[in-house]
Amino acid sequence: MENPRIRTARDNDDSDIIDNAGGAPDKTGREGGNLQRDVGTRDELARVDKPETHTRVTKADDIENDARYPKDRRGDM
Repeated sequence: MENPRIRTARDNDDSDIIDNAGGAPDKTGREGGNLQRDVGTRDELARVDKPETHTRVTKADDIENDARYPKDRRGDM
């Protein structure tokens, strides 16, 4: 005797829909906070013109998001 769940799974097979689905937009670069969101947004905008580009975090990004200080904290400013 066949399990009714197997019969239901065969009747509602979505594999053709899944196989033909387009790729989901990449959002991993925007998770994790303001710095990641800012750089991820800049990267998404850059990929419009150059799909193979990669945007890196700069020191200015770190300073803007309080992840780094403008100068070393040695007392000399």
